[in-house]
Amino acid sequence: MMTRRLLQLLIGLALYGVSLAMVIRASLGTAPWDVFHQGLAGRTGLSLGTVVIIVSFLVLLLWIPLRQWPGVGTVSNAVLVGVFADLGLALIPKFSHLGGQVALLIGAVLLNGVASALYIGARLGPGARDGLMTGLARRTGWPVRGARTGIEVVVLGAGWLLGGSVGVGTVLYALAIGPLVQLLLPRFTVPELKSAELKSPGEVLPAADDQPAAEAAVAGASTPAT
Repeated sequence: MMTRRLLQLLIGLALYGVSLAMVIRASLGTAPWDVFHQGLAGRTGLSLGTVVIIVSFLVLLLWIPLRQWPGVGTVSNAVLVGVFADLGLALIPKFSHLGGQVALLIGAVLLNGVASALYIGARLGPGARDGLMTGLARRTGWPVRGARTGIEVVVLGAGWLLGGSVGVGTVLYALAIGPLVQLLLPRFTVPELKSAELKSPGEVLPAADDQPAAEAAVAGASTPAT
């Protein structure tokens, strides 16, 4: 069971990084956190993947006052999404015509939905940004979706000021990713662990009948596994 979960996690994170690169190459706007990453990359000269990794570990520092504990999936997420994003950017060409850009964007959003369901469904710990959202909601009593919206408005505004790309892709991603993950998550969520198996300390998804946790997983799906 653990081997299956690890394999599912790794596949999900790899696909997430590639989908991120596809969104960037479409050049029609990116998800809020990726607007921030893109803006920082443009200002610092670092690769997008490197920025994603650095930001992930900086966000993890914010977990400390929230008393949020990472799992193996959290650390893997912090590293692998950035690595595969840079790999995707090296292999995926830019499209010069609108038809190709739109097709690439739609494909990226669909792939991201599958990737999100895979890595969340592995139940090995949330991404750094997901954990920040759920931890903030737990500590403040705010609704998960409210915490998510507040965080993403801040990073979107900061990313736009830094020169990140905001456009139709930003809107499409925001509207589509939640329903996609909600549809796909039941197909990829591993069965509930037996009591003898060790539970990951940063796990987001408990039993299927835990509605707040299930809502948290879907609400956090649009942040990079990032």
